[in-house]
Amino acid sequence: MPHTRPATLAEGPRVGIRPYTYADAAEFTALARESGALHRPWLFPPTTDETYAAYARVLIEDPTKAGFLVYDRADGALAGFININNIVEGGFRCGALGYGAFAHAAGRGFMGEALGLVVGHAFGELRLHRLEINVQPRNTASIALARRAGFRLEGFSPRFLFIDGGWRDHQRWALTTEMTEMTAAGGH
Repeated sequence: MPHTRPATLAEGPRVGIRPYTYADAAEFTALARESGALHRPWLFPPTTDETYAAYARVLIEDPTKAGFLVYDRADGALAGFININNIVEGGFRCGALGYGAFAHAAGRGFMGEALGLVVGHAFGELRLHRLEINVQPRNTASIALARRAGFRLEGFSPRFLFIDGGWRDHQRWALTTEMTEMTAAGGH
């Protein structure tokens, strides 16, 4: 069954990104429940209508966050999500990325394409200068995605974020507008 979707922010050959809506609750939570084995222990997206409503409200209303749903252009089905958290303006102009694919879309290259669209939106319309990704060292899929997207490893932070009942070590990856300009110009 084809999906009706709200306004698209950007589209690539196979995926598009759009803002969260409250109407996405049933599809998002069903996919999050189906994807529990893929997400654990790294990620805990909302799995009920109530937790989705609170989650979406923050991404829709808080100016320090921007949420993007990733959809498959072939059928409009949700494939994943990418959020920019802790957006700081002024002299810093930075945000921290969090993301996850849904199980049916994992390993198909959708998130790499979508991350490129979000980076373009962040460095364009949102006028950010820097994006960061904090990844637990054993999350090899997330590290591979950050690396493929051109993020550079900048450091290691022991006991950095409280996830799944404990303080977890993280690698810190970053991308700046200058790095994307160099890549576009054929530099390293």
